[in-house]
Amino acid sequence: MSLTVAADLDACQGYACCLMEAPAVFDLNEEIGKVVVLEAHPTPDQRAVVEAAVRACPAKALALVTE
Repeated sequence: MSLTVAADLDACQGYACCLMEAPAVFDLNEEIGKVVVLEAHPTPDQRAVVEAAVRACPAKALALVTE
């Protein structure tokens, strides 16, 4: 079972909480002030930090989809 990170750029407000929780998975595009998903399919070892990043997003712009 694989995980996919989904980001809603319309909802993203650029708080960068995701970046603080999982810097290997998320970044911030400074030009538009929105999240950039660096690793759309995180490894099982990254699952906990990605889940924390999804929970930390105040705009609820992130989701984890299990495939």
